[in-house]
Amino acid sequence: MRETTERTAVPAATDSIPSRATVLPRPIRVGAPRPGPDPAPGPEAETPPQLGPLGLVTVLLGAFLPMLDFFIVNVALPTIDRDLAAGPAMLEMVVAGYGIAYAVLLVLGGRLGDTFGRRRLFAAGAVAFAVTSAACGLAPTAGTLVAARVAQGAAAALMLPQVLATIQATTTGRRRATALGRYGAVAGISVVIGQVLGGVLVSADLFGTGWRSIFLVNVPVALVAAVLALRAVPESRSAHPAPVDAAGTVLLAVSLLTLLVPLMEGRAVGWPLWTWLLLAAFPFAVAAFAVVERRAERAGRVPLVPPSLLAVPGMRRGLAMGLPFFVGFGGFMFTVAVALQQGLRLGPVAAGMALVPMAVGFFAASLTGPRLVGRYGSRTITAGALVQAVGLAVLALTFLRAGSDLGPLDLLPGTALAGVGQGLVMTPLFRVVLADVPVERAGVGSGVLVTTQQASLALGVATLGTLFLALSPDTVLGVPDAVAVVLLVQLAGTAAVVLLSRRLPRAVR
Repeated sequence: MRETTERTAVPAATDSIPSRATVLPRPIRVGAPRPGPDPAPGPEAETPPQLGPLGLVTVLLGAFLPMLDFFIVNVALPTIDRDLAAGPAMLEMVVAGYGIAYAVLLVLGGRLGDTFGRRRLFAAGAVAFAVTSAACGLAPTAGTLVAARVAQGAAAALMLPQVLATIQATTTGRRRATALGRYGAVAGISVVIGQVLGGVLVSADLFGTGWRSIFLVNVPVALVAAVLALRAVPESRSAHPAPVDAAGTVLLAVSLLTLLVPLMEGRAVGWPLWTWLLLAAFPFAVAAFAVVERRAERAGRVPLVPPSLLAVPGMRRGLAMGLPFFVGFGGFMFTVAVALQQGLRLGPVAAGMALVPMAVGFFAASLTGPRLVGRYGSRTITAGALVQAVGLAVLALTFLRAGSDLGPLDLLPGTALAGVGQGLVMTPLFRVVLADVPVERAGVGSGVLVTTQQASLALGVATLGTLFLALSPDTVLGVPDAVAVVLLVQLAGTAAVVLLSRRLPRAVR
C-alpha cells in the first residue's frame, strides 16, 4: 500500500516548464512558516492514493462506533443501577467519563495521526476500542465500569479524528463531497440508532448478558474495522510532522475539564463548592490556552490548535454555528429519551422506536444534502435550520396538548421534520468547516471540529438535561411541560443557527 504525504516541490528555475514528476508549490493560507528547506522534487510527489468504496465504508464504521457509544448507554442506565448498585453519581460518571475523555483527547488524536500516520492511528484506536469495550462489558463493579468507560473514550479519541482527516487527505472534488455527506449521515444516524439499539439489546438479554451486550457487541465490529483499515485505507500523514505541544495539550484538557466535569456531575452530587470553583477557573484556563498557543505560533513552533487555523473564515464561522446546533442536538436526545421512559412509562424498545422517524428523515436528508449544497450552497443550511425549527415547534405543541397521554405515533410529524432539518444542517456544516483547511493540517482541523461537536453534545446533555430534570417533577411543571420548555430553548438556539448561516459564503466547496 503506498503511503501518502502532503509534499510541495520547487521547480529548478522560475521560468522553466515543470516536469510531470514536479508538483508546483501550493499556497498555504493558514499556519506558521515551516522551518527548513522544501523537499526536492521527485517521484515521491506523485498523486496520492484515493480512498476507495471499501476504505470509505471502513472509516465510516470507525466513525459510527464512538458516536453510537456516547448515547447507547442512556437506555441501559436503570439496568446498570440495579445490577451494580451504582447510584446516581456513578451512573452520571458512566456517561460523563466517556464523554469527557473523548472530548479532551480528540485534538491530540488528530495531531498524532498527522505525525505518525492516520491509517496506523485509526487501526490502533479500533483495537483499543475493542479491548476497552470488552472491559466495559465484563466490569464487575460500578467503579471498574467507570474506569473502563474513560479508557474507551480515550480509544475513541484516537480513532475518530482519523476519519475526517483521511477523507480530507485522500479525496477531492465530488468524491470528497460525497464522502463528507456519508460522514454526516453516519454522525447523525448513529446517535438515534444508539437509543434504539440500546433498548433492543437490553430487552433481548442475549445469553443472559443484559446491559453488558451494549458494550460486547462493539468488540467484533471494531476488530473488523482494524483489519479492513490495514487492507483498504491508504496511509497518509503530514509531510512536516511536528512535536506534540505539551503545554497546549495540558491547557486544553484543563479548559475542557473545568467546564464539563462540574456541568455533567454537579446535579448528581448536589453542586458542592468544588463544582463552582472549577466553573470559575474555566475562563482563566481558556485564556491561558489562547496565550500559549499564540506565543507558540509566533515563535515558529506548531501549536496544538494553531490560532491561524481558527482565523480561517469557514472554520471560525462553521464552529460558531455548530456550537448551538450540537448543544441542542445533545440536549434533545437526552431529554426525549428520559421523558419517554421515566415520564411516559415507555419501555426501552418503544422509546427507541419513537425516534425512528427522526432517523429516517435525517438519513434521507444527509444523502440528498450534497446535491442540494452543489445547487444552492450555504442556503441549504439556512433551509435545514428552518425545517428543524418547525419540527421543534410541532413537538413542543404536541407535548403541551397531549400531556401524559402522549404516544409514539403522536411524535411522528415533529421528529420527522426535526430529523430532515438536522440532516440538511450537519452535512454541509462539515464541508464548510474543512473546506479551506490545508491537507497537511487535516488531522488537527478534524480534531478541532469533532472536539467542538462532542464537547457541545456533552454540554447539551449537561445544561438542557439539567433544566429538564429540574422542571420535570409534578411539583414543578411535570414531564410534558418540561420537555416543551427544553424544546423552546433549543428553538432559540436553532434561530441562532439560521442567523449565523446567513454569514456564510454562498458557495460551499
